[in-house]
Amino acid sequence: MNKLTLQDVLRARARISPYIVRTPLLRHLSLDEFVGTKVFVKHENYQKLGSFKVRGGLNLFSQMNQDELNKGVSTASSGNHGQSIAYGAKVFGAKSIIVVPEGANPGKVRSMLNLGAEVVYHGEHFGIADEYIRGHSIDQGYRYVNAVEEIDLYAGVGTYALEIMEDLPDVDVIIVPIGGGSGACGTCIVAKSINPSIQVIGVQASLAPAAYNSWVSGKLEKAPMESTAEGLATNMGYEPAQSILKELLDDFVLVSDIEMEDAILMYLEHTRNLVEHAGAASLAAALKIKDRIRNKKVVLVVSGGNLSMGNLKVIMEKYG
Repeated sequence: MNKLTLQDVLRARARISPYIVRTPLLRHLSLDEFVGTKVFVKHENYQKLGSFKVRGGLNLFSQMNQDELNKGVSTASSGNHGQSIAYGAKVFGAKSIIVVPEGANPGKVRSMLNLGAEVVYHGEHFGIADEYIRGHSIDQGYRYVNAVEEIDLYAGVGTYALEIMEDLPDVDVIIVPIGGGSGACGTCIVAKSINPSIQVIGVQASLAPAAYNSWVSGKLEKAPMESTAEGLATNMGYEPAQSILKELLDDFVLVSDIEMEDAILMYLEHTRNLVEHAGAASLAAALKIKDRIRNKKVVLVVSGGNLSMGNLKVIMEKYG
């Protein structure tokens, strides 16, 4: 396994800084009241393309040679990772082929198409789409990129954790959503390298618990993927994420789709921010474990804001 270090993340920031925005870390007093402690939100929903993932794609492309770029770059994605690959390909002059699950978020797919990607629908979830494009890439000679296996993605997305540490050096707890685990791994590497006493807590959908089950068992597990949280939509554990998380992640929490939807509405009503299920997962987790994090400075990572209008309508009709 390639060992990811703080230096890798610092080098990634130098590469990608011309192409991203530094997202704000904001305190929302209404969330303090709900969670019962000092809460700061890392607003990656303000990032280009509305997600932290763009940081990883840019770091990966910035290190590709011309031969790899000429081959074309292929990947599978439930949405935000695909946008990051499409954007990186556009910036660095490569063709991108992205396979998405049937029923993928239409707004995210439209964004990929607008960025010039070729988009193919295949399978019910990310795992099936990924298996298809992995094999197809071998046949066609594309540079295949797995959303969780590429360590350069981890270094790129870890740059948001650098910003957290610079803006709030005395943070006690960082709660971060986990699908495959790249964001959580980057967060762990940065936070623990700077201050090992910082707690990093991961959160995943209870209806898509593959990464959680893998972390608990110490083996790569498969699990059903039945959550509407496409940003957390992996059906198995992956390396090198699991090895990093097993070593550095302090705790792992599962939240239900209903708890994420409640958090989506809380963000919308009390902070005027639209976030997707994965982005709301950290708030849902904080509410679930609020007795454990009382009197601590807590950062909630809002990983993305690309909630489909269809899902928003369903949530508003259900709870609004």
